[in-house]
Order: sequence, then structure tokens, then C-alpha cells
Amino acid sequence: METRPIVPGEVVEVSPLVRRITAPNPGMMTGPGTNAYIVGTSNLALIDPGPDIESHRDVILATVGDRLRWILCTHTHRDHSPGAKALKAATGAEVIGMPAPQYENQDTDFAPDRVLKNGDVLDCGDFKLTAVHTPGHASNHLCYLMDREKMLFTGDHVMQGSTVVISPPDGDMVAYLKSLEALLALDISRIAPGHGHPIETPHAEAKRLIAHRLQREQKVVDAFATANPATLDELVTIVYADVSPRLHPVARRSLHAHLLKLEHDGRVWQQGERWKLRT
Repeated sequence: METRPIVPGEVVEVSPLVRRITAPNPGMMTGPGTNAYIVGTSNLALIDPGPDIESHRDVILATVGDRLRWILCTHTHRDHSPGAKALKAATGAEVIGMPAPQYENQDTDFAPDRVLKNGDVLDCGDFKLTAVHTPGHASNHLCYLMDREKMLFTGDHVMQGSTVVISPPDGDMVAYLKSLEALLALDISRIAPGHGHPIETPHAEAKRLIAHRLQREQKVVDAFATANPATLDELVTIVYADVSPRLHPVARRSLHAHLLKLEHDGRVWQQGERWKLRT
């Protein structure tokens, strides 16, 4: 298990076929930075080029040389896909992913040469990558399963060290939980996340995340004992009392996603700015 700190710009061998380069964009939402993965030994695939930062691009180009053939994006949030355009211009590599939804937090300039859907296989010669559609964090989110090492590149579907924000309207808690459940049916030996270190127990981690989200959902339900109906601002301080108040504006987005799931399940309904638990 890898434990040493992640250093942006450092080329790290994750496995015989995979190297990681982390972008210099650390922060509250990105942890140590966005991971770009170079896969292969001859014809190379790059998974998640990251933000369009010149120093990050220079390290990637120096590492891939003239062997980059494919640039795959897990989704089009701005810390994952904007680097694709300049890297394609520099290398001629094919850009692959799903088009960006039209929301302000999306890289709407992303222009894939090839659009993949769930189950599509990219044959890279000495390895194959299978697309796994995992909506929830983003509606156009894809994970990529590499056959040779049974490694799943999860972008923001599963991150190491923290849970992801589910931010409506594009983020969807119902879809996210279904997408986590879908991982349990895959033959995976390791997760290479978009942020953080590799995860060595993929199915246990998926189960842990499902349990965590359902526990948080129960906290939402329990919070209505204090205020029913209640606004998002009233609920967030109760449901996320275990989280620093400085993170409450972000937590509020996932709370909204939980409430929309509970509405989908017929357990709450919305009255203007307030939400009411069905008794």
C-alpha cells in the first residue's frame, strides 16, 4: 500500500503498466491534486489529463514522448478534462469520453473525438480499457477497467481519503448509489482514483461508501425531529454537525442530493424553500 505523500509533478510507478502524475492543483475539493494516469508501455493511453496547467502538461509530454495515442476523460469537471485540448494539439492523440452537460461547473469546451457508452471496449494492443458508466457525481462520468491488471480508474466516482460531493442538478444521489452497487459486480483488484493513493480493497471500499451515504441519509431523516418542515440551511448544521462549519456550503449540496433522493423514495416533499418529512 502506498503511503508516502503525493508530490505534484512527480512520476510515480503505480504498477508495471501504470504511472501517475498529479497536477499542481491541491485544495479542499481536489486533495493533493488531480491524478493523471499513463497506461501502457508502447502505445500509451492517458486517463484524466487534468487542468490545463503548463507545468503539468510539460511533465506529461516529457513522459509520453511520441507514444501517446489516446486521451480518456472520466468526466468533464474542470479539474479533470481541460488539459485534453492542448495535449491533443501536441501529440495528435484521440480524445475519448462523454460530452459535457451544459452546467457552469463543466468544461463545456471538451470535444471528444470518440464517445463511449457503458461496456464499450478500447483495444490498446497490449491492454484493453472497458468503459463503465457511473453517473452520480456527474451524469457523464465513466470509469475505465483495465483488463491486464483488473485496475479500475475511478475519477471522482471513488476517491481515496474522502467522499465526493454530489451536487444537483447534474449530481444525483439515486444514480450515485446505483453506480457504487454496480462496482460490486465487477472483477476488480485495485482502484486508481482521481485524487489520492490507490485503493487496494475495491469492493470493501464501495460497500463502505454505500453504508456511509445511507447513514448520512438516516441523519437527514432524524434531523426532522428538530425541525419539520426545515430549510436546507437549518438542516445542514444538524446533519453535518460532525463536519467543520467552513465545509457546510459544500455539504449543503450533498444534503440537497440526499433530500432529492428521499423525495424520489416518497419520504419527504418540498414546500417552497422548506422540506417536510412524511409521517
